Amino acid sequence: MTRAILLASTALLMAAPAAWAAADGPTGGQLALTRVLLSTGGVGYFEYEATVSGDADLSLEVRRDQVDDVLKSIVVYDDKGGVGTIGLPGAEPLDTAFRELPFSAGDLTSPAALLNAMRGAEVTSGGSRQLTGRLMSVTEETVRLQGSDGATAMRHRVTLMTADGLRQLVLEEADALRFTDPAVQAQIDRALSAVADNARRERRQLTVHSRAPQDGQAAGERRVRVGYVAEMPLWKATYRLSMTQSGQPQNGQPQTGAAKEGNGALQGWAVLENLSGEDWKGVDLTVVSGNPVTLRQALYTPYFVERPEVPVEVLGRVLPTADEGTVTLNDAHPAMRAQSEASRAAAPPAAAMAAPPPPAPAMAPAPMGEPLAKVAPYGSAAGTPAMAAVRGADAGAAEGAQVLFHYPQPVSVPNGGTLMMPIAVRSLPVERVALYQPGTDARHPLASLRLRNDGDTALPPGLLTFYDRTGGTGAETSAYVGDARMATLPAGDSRLLSFAVDQAVTIDREEKPSRRLSRAALADGVLTLSVTDRQSTTYTVAGAPDADRSVVIEHPRRPGWDLAEPAGGKTEATAGAYRLPLAVPAGKTVTLTATLERPRQERIVLTDLSVDQIAARASAPELPPEVRQALTTLAGLQSAVAEKERRIAELEDERTERIADQDRLRENLKALPAGSDLHKRTLAKMGEAENRLDGLARDLTTARAEAEKARQVLRERVKAMTI
Repeated sequence: MTRAILLASTALLMAAPAAWAAADGPTGGQLALTRVLLSTGGVGYFEYEATVSGDADLSLEVRRDQVDDVLKSIVVYDDKGGVGTIGLPGAEPLDTAFRELPFSAGDLTSPAALLNAMRGAEVTSGGSRQLTGRLMSVTEETVRLQGSDGATAMRHRVTLMTADGLRQLVLEEADALRFTDPAVQAQIDRALSAVADNARRERRQLTVHSRAPQDGQAAGERRVRVGYVAEMPLWKATYRLSMTQSGQPQNGQPQTGAAKEGNGALQGWAVLENLSGEDWKGVDLTVVSGNPVTLRQALYTPYFVERPEVPVEVLGRVLPTADEGTVTLNDAHPAMRAQSEASRAAAPPAAAMAAPPPPAPAMAPAPMGEPLAKVAPYGSAAGTPAMAAVRGADAGAAEGAQVLFHYPQPVSVPNGGTLMMPIAVRSLPVERVALYQPGTDARHPLASLRLRNDGDTALPPGLLTFYDRTGGTGAETSAYVGDARMATLPAGDSRLLSFAVDQAVTIDREEKPSRRLSRAALADGVLTLSVTDRQSTTYTVAGAPDADRSVVIEHPRRPGWDLAEPAGGKTEATAGAYRLPLAVPAGKTVTLTATLERPRQERIVLTDLSVDQIAARASAPELPPEVRQALTTLAGLQSAVAEKERRIAELEDERTERIADQDRLRENLKALPAGSDLHKRTLAKMGEAENRLDGLARDLTTARAEAEKARQVLRERVKAMTI
C-alpha cells in the first residue's frame, strides 16, 4: 500500500488511556525528534519518527501552551499503515472540577470565604472551647490590639446554630475547625487536589494511533513520522565582511591609489534559541527566511454554543372582562372582515412552511483503513511537508518569497540553549563609496560599501560587522571598522552599507528656488500662465587630502517634481531620494547641481484684480510684450471705473450727512416757538438742505450711469482681449 498522509488535528478523546488499548491491543512506542525547521514567521516545524510493526500507539509529549498549535498543524505520515486517531487528555478547565460542588475555586482563597460558601454545613471547633453547630455567617470586624498605639487587626466572627442556641467564636483564635460530615470533607479534598493538579500539569501527552496494513500486504516494520508547527523565537541573521584584497584601506579610510573595487569575504550566521521544551539531539536543522502568514486559534479550549432561553409556559388565572353592552355595526366592519379574510387566504399553509428541504445526496463513507490521500514514497519528489516547503523556498528564492538554509550535519542543542549556525560563506563584489545623506550628517558623508549579491540566493536582513584585513599571507591582521544595517539582499541586487562617518570629506549645500514662464495666454478675461518651478541645490564637495573618493549624493525626492539636472547618466533612485554619483579627486573641490522641476498652470481672473495688482502684473518682465500692453490698457480702464465708483461713494457720503442734518433740524424745530427768528432761520436751513438733497439725487443718478458705462467698456474690452 502506498504511503498515506493523515492531516490529523482531530478528536480529543476524554477517555483514560486504559480505554484506548486492550490487553492484546497495539504495541506502544516513543517518537524521537529528527527534524527542526525554524521560520522567521515566529514558528518552528518539528518532525518526529518511530519504527513500528502492526497496530501501534505512539506517545508524544508537548507543552501545555503548545497544544493549540499542535492541534492546528499536526500531520502524520505512515509508509504503509492506515488512518488512525490522535488522542490526548481533555483540557479539563478548573471550573469543571467545581461544577458539582457547593463552592467555587475563588472560595478556597481564604477560610472565611469557604465558610460563607458552606453556610448550613455542620462544623466542630477544636481547642479548649469545643462547639458543634451549623454555620450561619462569618462577619469581619476590626479590633484594637492591646498594648499598641492605636494599632488594629481584622478578625472574623463565626456564628453557629448549636443545640444550645446561637454561639459565636473568633476564627483566628480557634485551634481547629472541621466539617463533621465526611462527604463535605471529601468534596473539599477533591477540590484542593484539582487545584494542585491544574497547577502542575504543564505538559500533555498525545497518543497517535497507527493502524497496520489491511490490504493483504505482508506485515513488517514501517516508519511513521509526526510533525507539527509551534511557536518559537525568531531566529536572527548576522554577517561579517572582511576585505582581503591587498592594498585595500585600513580603519575605513582608503589609501592613496588604492583600488575602490574588490571582493569581500562574507560570513553569515543564524542565531537561534531552543525554547521548545526538549533537547535537540542529532536533529536535521533548517532555517527559513520569509514572511509567511502564521495564525493561532484556541482549539484546546471547550466552547459552548449560546442557546436562547424560552420561558416556561404557565397557564394564568382566567379573568373575564366586564360586559359594557352592545353597539350597532356600521359599514366599515364588513369591509374590515373581508380584508382580514383575504389576508388569511394569502398566507402560505402551515404544512408548506414546515416542509423540510429536499435531502442532500448521501455520501458513502470511506472504508476503514483506507488512506485519505496518496503520496509518493519518502525520499521521492513529493517528500514531507517540510521538504515541500524547502523546495518552495528554492523555487521562490529568485522572487524574494523565502530563503532556506540547511545545515548538512546533525545538530544538538540543549533546551534553553543558543546556537550560531553558518548560513553563508562566500566572496562578494564590494565597492567603497562615500554616501552623503543630509538627514544623517549635514557636513560629512558616510564611509560605505556597495555590496552586490552575485549569487543565486537572497540574504536575509541583519547587522553586518566590517573588518579590514591587511598584510601578506600568514601575517594578516584584522581591524574592526564599524557596523552596518543590511536589509534583505535579493540575488543580483546591491545595497549601500554605511559603517562610519568620513571626516576627511566636507560637503556644503546651497539651495536656490526659481521659476520660469514658458507660455502666457489671455482669453475671456482669464490670464493663463504655464510656469515651471525650479529648485536647484548646489553641492560643493571638498575632497580628502590624500585619496580619491567616489561620492554618492542622496538628493531628496519631492512628490510631483522631476529631476532635470544632472541630465543623462545612470541615476539611481530610492523611495525618498535620488542617488547622484560624483568623482572627487584627492585634495580637489568639486561641485554638483541638482535641479528639480515642477510644471504647473496659474489661472488669473483679471476682473477680480485691483488696479494695483493689474499694474504689477503688467510690469512683470517675463510676460510677452503684447500681454503686458493688454494688461496696461486694462489697468487704465480699471482705473477709470475705480474713479467713477469713488465719485459715487463721495456723493453717497454727502447725502447721508445731509439727511442726518435734516433730522437734527426737525428735532430742533419742535422745540422752537413758532414765528420766532430762530424758528424762521431753521426753516430756511431746512429748505436749503432739501434743495441740496435734490441735487445730490440727480448727481448720483448721473454718476451711477457713468460708472456703469465705464464698467461696460471694461467688460467689452476684457472679453475682446485674446492673445
